[in-house]
Amino acid sequence: MNLIDRITAIYQKTFGYVPAHIIRAPGRVNLLGEHVDYNDGFVLPAAIDRATYVAFSPTDAPHSMLVAVDFDQQATFSSDSIPTKVQADSLPLPEWGLYPAGVMWALMEEGLPVLSMNAVFASEVPRGSGLSSSASVEMAFLLAWQTLGGWTLPPMQRALLGQKAENRYVGVNCGIMDQFASACGVEDRLLLLDCRSLAWKTVPLPEHVAIVIADTTVRRKLTSGEYNKRRAACEEAVRLLQQDLPHIQALRDVSVEEFNRLAGKLPAEIERRARHVVEEIERAKQAEALLEAGDVRNFGRLMNECHVSLRDLYEVSCLELDVMVDIAQSLEGCYGARLTGAGFGGCTVNLVARDCADAFARRLADDFHSRTGLQPPIYITFPSNGAELIK
Repeated sequence: MNLIDRITAIYQKTFGYVPAHIIRAPGRVNLLGEHVDYNDGFVLPAAIDRATYVAFSPTDAPHSMLVAVDFDQQATFSSDSIPTKVQADSLPLPEWGLYPAGVMWALMEEGLPVLSMNAVFASEVPRGSGLSSSASVEMAFLLAWQTLGGWTLPPMQRALLGQKAENRYVGVNCGIMDQFASACGVEDRLLLLDCRSLAWKTVPLPEHVAIVIADTTVRRKLTSGEYNKRRAACEEAVRLLQQDLPHIQALRDVSVEEFNRLAGKLPAEIERRARHVVEEIERAKQAEALLEAGDVRNFGRLMNECHVSLRDLYEVSCLELDVMVDIAQSLEGCYGARLTGAGFGGCTVNLVARDCADAFARRLADDFHSRTGLQPPIYITFPSNGAELIK
């Protein structure tokens, strides 16, 4: 039974009737531009063909009732209970419930009508793997409330409201990339986003190439403390570099040449963190011309360089990620491989010749298992459309 049939059946069993609507919102994978979104840089994600699905209908009840299939739990909340993060019965919201509740809160903050709903949802996006399962949940519920409310927001505005929900309600200080990719994805295209201006365009992914995502099964050990330390190091680098470059607002404003000239003035750890960001932003800038020209080989080289930088300069890799990348880069058909997402576990992203993808996935899984004892799920994916109403 596919996921849509499953949530439809659970909805009917729970509520006694067929859901009025179904929404799909994809996860995302980032091919280049890692840890640069909060430095006003450029990122190159794609929405993937693994998604969160929500079956829902309006209800006359004063509260919304949500069934989370993946957790085998339910939650109820209303506009009155949302501000205090509790359910209709005053019990605390479960952690998973903060994401849809945060979306409702953000919409209420905008003054938009948010109607009560009955909903059942489940996801194919593995949690904690760096593929933005939380953003896909946010974008799915935002589109669900738009469907019921009769108002319309453009995809980028929905992404910004999802980010606001995660930053200010859930309490995760994420950038815009995850919600943007889930909201704005385009089939068979990568998305190039300027994280400062929010201007974006699509870039072709050559037809003969597949994106292969390999899950180490090691769940992110990146505590919010480690993430915040990286952000703080970048901010400190800007503060110190402003002594010579008073015009800069973020590391995005520092060229590689300027950085090389001034790097010696920075403390060693700050220099490493900032060097990754400055050089990674330059790699992301080069990517557009390479992809437009169909130069997958040199684009893959940039991905390989990115992994080395994340490992050695930003220090957000781990043994399992390094093993996965090392194996992938040795296999036939692999143009480039690197960790994707925040790091310290989760997934790698691999750019692979499409006719080699199945054999690549099998070999990668077998070799990784023999070296680590872990059994990695591997997904051959293609860029997909963003959040959409499918019924």
